Amino acid sequence: MLRRRASSDDAARPDDAGSAALEFILVGVILLVPLVYLITALGAVQGQTLGAESGARHIARAMATAPDAATAAARADAILASVVDEYGLASDAVEIAIRCEPAGGACPRAGATLHVTLATRVTLPLVPTVLGLDRVASIPIEARSVQKVSRFWEAG
Repeated sequence: MLRRRASSDDAARPDDAGSAALEFILVGVILLVPLVYLITALGAVQGQTLGAESGARHIARAMATAPDAATAAARADAILASVVDEYGLASDAVEIAIRCEPAGGACPRAGATLHVTLATRVTLPLVPTVLGLDRVASIPIEARSVQKVSRFWEAG
């Protein structure tokens, strides 16, 4: 039978009797917390982006298909309120810009190309409102939509 002698290498090796569970928990928390925050932040940005795109598209379509200017304005207001409510956009952060090409005259008008731009800001999750950090840690989002107004559209 062979016997192994204790060598000087055996004494120099460190003891592997560490706590693997503690190491896994520590590394898991260090990696998992930023990953969960990233997923939450990206979800918030994606939701707000979908809301802005939906709002711009539906407002442009509703205004272009409206029979007159008063109905177009009423439809735009109703759709904007619905989108703000549905997607949880901050109503004070939503800005809408409407312009027509070619420029000049009333907007919308018959035969014009209607451009609708909806802009908002997404505040990142868990950012405190102290010292205006929520405004600094926010991501601007802008969505645009273009629709052609019918040449038979009534201006009145």
